[in-house]
Parts: sequence; C-alpha cells; structure tokens
Amino acid sequence: MKSMQLALHLVAVVGCQFCKPMSNEAFPSEYKIFSGSLYASCRMRPNTQLSPGSPKVYGLKRMEEVATKLGADGIQKKVLSPGKGELPSFHDGTKVIFHYRTNLCDGTVLDDSRMMGGKSKPMELILGKKFKLPVWERVIATMRAGEVADFTCDIKHTALYPLVSQSLRNISVGKDPLEGQRHCCGIAQVHSHHSLGHADLDHLQANPQPLVFTIELLEVLPPGSFALETWAMTDEEKLQAVPQIHEEGNMLFKKGQTATAAEKYYNAIACLKNLQMKEQPGDLAWIKLDQMITPLLLNYCQCKLMLGQYYEVLDHCSSLLNKYEDNLKAYFKRGKAHAAVWNEAEARADFAKVLALDPSLGPAVAKEIRAMEEKIREKEKEEKGRYRNLFNYSSNSTTATTS
Repeated sequence: MKSMQLALHLVAVVGCQFCKPMSNEAFPSEYKIFSGSLYASCRMRPNTQLSPGSPKVYGLKRMEEVATKLGADGIQKKVLSPGKGELPSFHDGTKVIFHYRTNLCDGTVLDDSRMMGGKSKPMELILGKKFKLPVWERVIATMRAGEVADFTCDIKHTALYPLVSQSLRNISVGKDPLEGQRHCCGIAQVHSHHSLGHADLDHLQANPQPLVFTIELLEVLPPGSFALETWAMTDEEKLQAVPQIHEEGNMLFKKGQTATAAEKYYNAIACLKNLQMKEQPGDLAWIKLDQMITPLLLNYCQCKLMLGQYYEVLDHCSSLLNKYEDNLKAYFKRGKAHAAVWNEAEARADFAKVLALDPSLGPAVAKEIRAMEEKIREKEKEEKGRYRNLFNYSSNSTTATTS
C-alpha cells in the first residue's frame, strides 16, 4: 500500500510540474516548488525510472543550495515565471540575451530595456568579459531560458550601476556609450561627484542603495555559436577590426544604405573611444586614436546630414572643431547643418571659414549659400501668406461680429 501511495504521489508531482498556480500547501511536505517546478525530496529506489517523455523531477537540494549561496552574498531571488529545460552551462564566452528592468526598492523604475530610447531592445552580454556590473553575470547563471525573476541586490553589487545605466542610456539614443564619463576607473568616477547628465542617476550615485533587477532570460548561446561583436572584443581585436568596419561603412554608403553605414561608422568610433579612454589625454597613443576617430566621425556626420539629423551633426562637428580648428570638412558639414535649421549667420560664418582654408571650394560654397537663400525666401513667403490669411480671418470675424 505504501508503495502504491508513493507511486501516486510521484505521478502527481510529474503530472503537475507546469501547472499554475501552485503552492506548497497543495502537496505533502515531501514536495516543494522552486522556479515554478515541483521538486521531490521523497526517497526512491536507485533503479526507479520514469517513462520516456515524462517531465523531470528536479533535485530540491541543488536549488536550495543556489538560493542559500545567493542569500549569503546579499542577493535575494524571487521567481516570477519558470524557465524551461535544464540549467544551461554558463561557461566564459557564453552569450546571454535578456530583458531587464531596474527598480529602486520603493518601486521607482530607473531603466527598462523594453522602453529605453523609445524601443524594445534586449541586452546582450558575453560572460567572462569583465562587464562593469558583475552581479548580472552572477544572477543570470542561476536562470533557465525563458525564466523571469526578481533579484534584490545589496549595495555592494549596485555601486557601479549609475555608470552602467548612463552608458546603456547613451547607446539607446545612438550616443557614445562613454560620453560624459571621466578618464578614471569606475570606482573613482563613483566618488568624483561628477554629474552623469541624469538627475535620477546623480541621486543614486550620491546615495547608493539596494536595487531590484527584474530579468527575463531570452536566449543562451554557447561559445563559438555566434559571431563576436565589437563590444565583446579584446583591445587588440578592436584595433584590428576598425579598418574593416570602416570599409564596410564606405561600401554601404556607396550603395545608398545610409542608415546602416552610419551604424558601421558608429561601431568603429565606439571601439576607438573605448581604447582611448584607457590612455592619458594628450599622450601620443591618445592622439593617434583620435586621428583615427576623426575621419570616421566626419563620415558619420555626413550620414546624419543625409538622414536629416542636423543637431547631432552640429554637436559632433563643434566637438571636432574645438580640437582641430582647421578641419575644413567639419566647417563645411556644420555650415550645411546650420543652414538646414535656419541658423543663417552661423552658416555664413562656417562657409566663410571654408573659403579661408581653401579658396578653390568657392563654387561649392556658393552653391550651398544659394540653396540656403532660396529656402529662406520660400520660408518668408510662406510666413507672409500665413500672416495674410490670419489677418483676413481676423477682419472677417470682426465684420461678422459688428454687422
């Protein structure tokens, strides 16, 4: 009879592994729920086997050990939705793709990968590459594909989050991920009292506190099963890859694929910026990298001009001209961007500088000035017509009121 009861209990465990909702109270004390699956601590004969195709009954002891280790290190895990299959092997070089949301303990949302930059784009991380937020690698290594879980992490794991968040926010809007960060290590930046450009991150940097990371593990790719992206390369690999990425951008630009070409130039710039951050500004190595960045940034600006993103062109060209006052191409592109946003005086000043640097460009400059003047005349004509209609409407309204 006892054997029959044990068999029936085991069938209940196996058959209900994926049932929802489940609670520990619904089963005898031998069974517990962890990550949405049932785990049996009841004794079975060593040669007991389940029928082919039956769901597995996972070992409770293993999962409890994981939770205990996390808890001892200041991390509390709460499973919101179970994953599927076995726990993957998270070797160094494994690529994990996941969505994340970062909350303060009071529920305030800091970041959400489904909304950053106005689009939903999951995070991609290659394990073992010394990511600035090691706790993400730590907690993801406890998850199955498809699992969703909350991880409440102590301050010792979250101190660098403001810097990581700043980089991720920059990336989401197409900016340099290192923009706004000073030339020093992460810990030094945390204590530098330097604004990160976001009030919530400045507050978090000044007042470190525990954070809650809600992570949905979408996919786990073993080493060697995917092409290595630039952000995951070593310094040597990045330096070697830049010329090839540059050429790919040029080919795409010639084919008229402007937006895709801009992405290539951006990736190459990001590689070099990352290397440049490790050098002392003004040193020979830093200058050489900056000279490699300049033509890429000008190509990127040309793409942005054609895509109508004029203010980004103004920012980048002005940044270049602050360092290289005689960069003719930067003046020319900035002049065109000023003309596009109706900054007539600034455009004329930039075009005059182009002529001073290279008088042979007179015809090209004259063409741009004529185009700008024509646009200004059309705009003035349109505005006069609008005011005329507005005046006529006001007169008609007055007549109708007094008649």
